[in-house]
Amino acid sequence: MTHADISLFPLSTVLFPGGPLALRIFEPRYLDMVRDCTRNESCFGICLMLEAAETGAPALPAAVGTLARIADFYTHPDGLLGINVEGGARFRVSRTRVRDNGLVRGEVNCWPDEPVLPVPPEFGLLSTILERLIEQVGGWWRAAPRERYDDASWVGFRLAELLPLSSAERQQLLELIDPLERLRVLRDALPRFQK
Repeated sequence: MTHADISLFPLSTVLFPGGPLALRIFEPRYLDMVRDCTRNESCFGICLMLEAAETGAPALPAAVGTLARIADFYTHPDGLLGINVEGGARFRVSRTRVRDNGLVRGEVNCWPDEPVLPVPPEFGLLSTILERLIEQVGGWWRAAPRERYDDASWVGFRLAELLPLSSAERQQLLELIDPLERLRVLRDALPRFQK
């Protein structure tokens, strides 16, 4: 495990390893964070917001989050900064502190990448469902090489992004450390989405 001291960005969504997320940045503390990350070529952490705070006060972040690397930035028509980030390693926050500007900083322990495990036959339907979802939604997933559909971690993380799950369910899936257990949880949730 590697230790790091990073800025934390509590959001009402979950970022998964290898996944994309588009963000609109307008609060001064997060504009400063993006500037620092761009200047230092560093990452920040995205954590699910457990408790919304009063306006301007820092929100309470979940203990497990994902490193976010800025892949691109642009200006929205309304003048706000937009950034696209890509999820990296997961981490557990061991301690937080709040800077004068309200930015939450965290001491984190990064988790190692999950082992690459093939999708077992009993979960093969999940790969098929993922492929169909990606055909419908398009986006960056379309460019994924064919072999990704036999990587249990990749399939689990992509389904967790694309299925209509609650934020709490996504957080639970993020925190699982066994890719096959994640596939089991997703398989068991499937009947809820069938028409």
